[in-house]
Amino acid sequence: MLGLTDPEILFVVTAFLFQSVLIGHFALRKWRFVLALRYGPIVYALSIPATAVSILLLMEGFPWWLWLGGFIYLVWAAFGYTVEYVRQIEWRAPIRWSIFGPYVTLYLATVMFYWWPLARIWRPLWYLYAALFLICTLLNVTSHKDNKRQPD
Repeated sequence: MLGLTDPEILFVVTAFLFQSVLIGHFALRKWRFVLALRYGPIVYALSIPATAVSILLLMEGFPWWLWLGGFIYLVWAAFGYTVEYVRQIEWRAPIRWSIFGPYVTLYLATVMFYWWPLARIWRPLWYLYAALFLICTLLNVTSHKDNKRQPD
């Protein structure tokens, strides 16, 4: 694949898997909210293999901008899982800024540290990820409009 090393390929696969899982989750959240709640922890749990990829990249001597995303993902996942599933804090409506701020910042940092390095690997990957990010964001924003807990 484009003369990439195996760890770089692993990074690309991890980045696109992350974005694809988010798209699936936000689509579920939009059309099957209760089902999304049931399977939502998977989004957070996938931070564990993503962190393993980051550790591999770090140990192989790759630059920080290539391995940082997995570690940020792990922090976001731990925070999100704790807030949403362990403590079950309603923080979106009304917005609890003490949770919203860190949650959104960590989420966007994760996305950016998977997205931006793709431009250095191969520019078309960056554009493809941008398209997926737009789809993901549209689904995310529209999935929060009316989250009545309908039966699934």
